[in-house]
Amino acid sequence: MLSRCLILGLSAAVMVGCSSSKKELPPAELEKFNAEVELDRIWKRNVGVGQGDLYNNLTPALDGLTLYAADAKGRVVALERETGKEKWEVKLKEPLSGAVGAGGGLVLVGTLDGQVITLDEADGSEKWRAQVSSEVLAAPQTNGDVVVVQTQDDKLVGLDISNGERRWIYESTLPVLTVRGHSEPVVDVRQVFAGLASGKVVALSAETGIPMWEQRVAQPTGRSELERMVDIDGRLLLDDQTLYVVSYQGNVAALDAQSGRPLWQHAASSYVGPGAGFGSVYISEADGTVQALDAGSATELWSTEALARRQLTAPVAFSNFVAVGDFEGYLHLLGQTDGRMAGRVRVDGDGLRAAPLTVGDLLFVYGNSGDLAAYKLK
Repeated sequence: MLSRCLILGLSAAVMVGCSSSKKELPPAELEKFNAEVELDRIWKRNVGVGQGDLYNNLTPALDGLTLYAADAKGRVVALERETGKEKWEVKLKEPLSGAVGAGGGLVLVGTLDGQVITLDEADGSEKWRAQVSSEVLAAPQTNGDVVVVQTQDDKLVGLDISNGERRWIYESTLPVLTVRGHSEPVVDVRQVFAGLASGKVVALSAETGIPMWEQRVAQPTGRSELERMVDIDGRLLLDDQTLYVVSYQGNVAALDAQSGRPLWQHAASSYVGPGAGFGSVYISEADGTVQALDAGSATELWSTEALARRQLTAPVAFSNFVAVGDFEGYLHLLGQTDGRMAGRVRVDGDGLRAAPLTVGDLLFVYGNSGDLAAYKLK
């Protein structure tokens, strides 16, 4: 059973609930192991209240040598990547639900009431605001020319980066029942890629919003609306000319970024995005299974149930390992060749929801309570 909060839309009403089952198995107990590697914390900073009381997934963003992060109450900070030293901090009056995007000289955040707020990367001063159709649960993204926002009602909106005026809008039909949240759109120079609650991926012209191709990754099946949920809720991963995407109760797929042509598909169910590295694609499944697939053929390389039902973050490749966080705040390092447990550190007692972020030999982890830390391998 899905243990996340769901949004159920009926006519004009929106009802929020969480699925549960008395028969649901408990999270797997963490087994002892002989650590092969240890993580050394380089610095740590607190970013307000962190994820807050709602099921937010506020994720830090890197742009150059600066790391940007935000909390649910509207605090936004810019930190030096290597030291964690604060460059600036602003406190917005609006609670945030979609954060953080960065690029084109701007820091981009979204709110529950559908506002997109942009700040100057240099000093945090506000540049402009724009109103969109519904709450923004994923960080807005930009290619330096257009800011793209995906809203909770499954619309994609292109805003002019200089003033926030709307350039285009793409609308899709929202299913009756969806997982709360959205994947972040991927924006390159020419195209915008987005995963939809219908189980489809769409590529739009970044300049005009005109659809370039559409591809279904998952087909709704089953008799109930719960069984038919196939949301693409995790961020899409663009690696060269291949787009990797995974849906809930559907598939993980590799698509040709130019045409949308499926290169391969493999059965999977996940509400967080895939990771990639070492010629492999990594998936944190909804049931806590972590698996690695060959990036060229989808052949399963390994799978582990050691973290079953531990509500995992998206996996990321780091050094020779795969890093993934869980609901108790542990960060796990798995061997990239076989999935063995190689290292572990507890980062935040309130849990980890945001995917770890890596650059070079640094691994950044943002805990649910608001603690943001940088680690290196010892």
